[in-house]
Amino acid sequence: MIARTFLLAAAIVASTAANAHDPRKGPNGGTLVDAGAHHVELVAAGNEVRVYVSDAADAPLPSDDFKGTAILLIGGKPARVPLAPAGAFLSGPLETAVEGPVKGAVQLTASDGKTSQAKFD
Repeated sequence: MIARTFLLAAAIVASTAANAHDPRKGPNGGTLVDAGAHHVELVAAGNEVRVYVSDAADAPLPSDDFKGTAILLIGGKPARVPLAPAGAFLSGPLETAVEGPVKGAVQLTASDGKTSQAKFD
């Protein structure tokens, strides 16, 4: 009986941890993923990529507290996009216009030097 209870508890914990990192629709229309202590939303539209950073409770964080780089797969080729603070988000220019979800990663460095990475599949 104890072994069954332990196995059931382990299965619940494992499934909860797996679901915590699933990509989901963000409040700005992009894909929202976990990245360490932060949540990162990637929005690619036209010739711009926007990255919104929030805390674990989804409260927006000031973009001035971060710098970063997006490495995106666009048209089958990797594109490295430097991100700069632009109001409520980080922004970077895209050479090729895109619409909708893109694959890639966002690397962020906070003002305290801590780094995090968000992957978008």
